[in-house]
Amino acid sequence: MCLAIPGKVIEIVTREGLQMARVQFGGVTREACLDYVPETQVGDYVLVHVGFAISRVDEEEAKRTYEALAELDQLGELDIPEVSERAGGGA
Repeated sequence: MCLAIPGKVIEIVTREGLQMARVQFGGVTREACLDYVPETQVGDYVLVHVGFAISRVDEEEAKRTYEALAELDQLGELDIPEVSERAGGGA
């Protein structure tokens, strides 16, 4: 089953003509496309499905969703830390 997960927008940038955001899901940060919700601003909560923000939600709805997913033991993937491409020296 595929779920949309709520996250908090912490940064918005335009990349190759697409409005993109860094979205925080608990302690994990991922990138998501904002083209479906262009009115989104930093600090807003969005539902993200396969890399696309598909709607905005308020903070209370995001909290309720996290609590429900935690009860169902469905947040395991978010416990994995993101490996940044910018981290480390690289070649």
